[in-house]
Amino acid sequence: MLTRTRSSIVFLKRQLSSSINVINSKLDLNSQQYQENVSYMSELVENLREKTNDALRGGGSKAIKRHTSAGKLLVRERINLLLDPSTAFLELSTLAANEMYDGSIKSAGIVTGIGKIHGNNCMIIANDATVKGGTYFPMTVKKHVRAQEIAAANKLPCIYLVDSGGAFLPHQSEVFPDRDHFGRIFFNQANMSAQGIAQIAVVMGSCTAGGAYVPSMADESIIVKQQGTIFLAGPPLVKASTGEQVTAEELGGADLHCSTSGVTDHYALNDKHALLIARDIVANLNLPVKNTFSQAFEEPLLDSRELYGILGQDLQKPVDVREVIARVFDGSKFDEFKKKYGETLVCGFAKLYGKTVGIVGNNGVLFSESAMKGAHFVQLCSQRKVPLIFLQNITGFMVGKQAETSGIAKNGAKLVTAVACTKVPKITLIIGGSFGAGNYGMCGRAYSPRFLYMWPNAKISVMGGPQAAGVLAQVANKNNDWSQEKIDAFKKPTIDQFERESSAYFSSARIWDDGIIDPKDTRKILGLSLAATLSNSDIEDTTYGIFRM
Repeated sequence: MLTRTRSSIVFLKRQLSSSINVINSKLDLNSQQYQENVSYMSELVENLREKTNDALRGGGSKAIKRHTSAGKLLVRERINLLLDPSTAFLELSTLAANEMYDGSIKSAGIVTGIGKIHGNNCMIIANDATVKGGTYFPMTVKKHVRAQEIAAANKLPCIYLVDSGGAFLPHQSEVFPDRDHFGRIFFNQANMSAQGIAQIAVVMGSCTAGGAYVPSMADESIIVKQQGTIFLAGPPLVKASTGEQVTAEELGGADLHCSTSGVTDHYALNDKHALLIARDIVANLNLPVKNTFSQAFEEPLLDSRELYGILGQDLQKPVDVREVIARVFDGSKFDEFKKKYGETLVCGFAKLYGKTVGIVGNNGVLFSESAMKGAHFVQLCSQRKVPLIFLQNITGFMVGKQAETSGIAKNGAKLVTAVACTKVPKITLIIGGSFGAGNYGMCGRAYSPRFLYMWPNAKISVMGGPQAAGVLAQVANKNNDWSQEKIDAFKKPTIDQFERESSAYFSSARIWDDGIIDPKDTRKILGLSLAATLSNSDIEDTTYGIFRM
């Protein structure tokens, strides 16, 4: 009788649980608004696909032919052979440098991303020599350093596939002198090695000037016979400086560095051989292979393709972020926190591939109550060491006399402080707008999310273009004597500028994010990113400074 009673209680709990925490979607798939949103997003995704395919072509057919005729594999072929068969490669910032430098520096001339080698998540940083000889433009340096930053935060071994002519000299003032320029690459290598984060270099082509320090500072380095070269100054500069005439192979080839100088540790016969050696080195790192996710998890009950119909072109229109959560997280289940308080910020717990995560998502402008609720929830996740996922669609914090009287500045600061100080892994996805101080409270780039992605419809700027234009027009029209036609003409350049500079592509080109993603791939991308944050690093304790009460 007792057993039967307990069974009944368990059954009742399961029934209540499934009815309480499964999100009840109110999205009308037959509505005109939904159909318009799907059409709009489909067009954006097709444009994203075209831009991505263009970036994947690297330096173009002539450069590719020249590269492959020398017996070299293309950069993504190299990565594919390096990684475990049939495993995913989470490529980052594919559209870096998009439409910059005359549009010719595809993917900023370097491919970065995370993949598994012998079951271990590793950061791959690989030069694309078909793009301007793999030379470093300003965005190339920024992308390389960002990949190292991700590797350091998540304690991921770094594999450098080196094939580069060094700094692109016409841009030397933008790649050499500052803190986060070229020298930071070697600073990061040294410090990651000191922390026990493996640094492995595979020299598969040119490795010139400062770039020579990549293999020289690696824990182990490999060089390809009659293909890889390492020298601080190449033959032309040596001749100009000393008058000595010497070939690249004599100056810094594989035979010299493996047999005489000792700069490299492993001699490879070709690209494939070099990549096999790199895999063996990773196998010998003696890293524990962690099963990050449970084998048993529920897929969302709702179709991820329906994400296309949730947000439209007008980001001012209210959207229930729960509709996104229902199509991304396990079983479409969500244990919401303080549901009836501060309703413009949605907080709660869900599972992603079986792993518990905290979700913070926007449902409108942030009020004092929303900010305090968010700060409370972030503190809970920090104490319990639960990773946080931020779903940004924010116009900012509430403004006006009533908002200021209610303490919006100090209450918003509580959320910003909590987000800034928490040590749990943070992942941010901008699904709509990311404007003003709302970006800060929702873990924008300055708040060090481990990863930050954007949907193709997303916008990011200090404020909306019309608002910025309105402020500037008021200042300029101090006598309030302009005609409406003159006001509109004055506003137009600012609105056009903000429209251009707030786009996802403008952001991704400058590596303000880690990539633009197809909404239907959201679950997969967030899952791969979360796995990377948990594979090798333990979550630290969080401490906070003063919260102004």
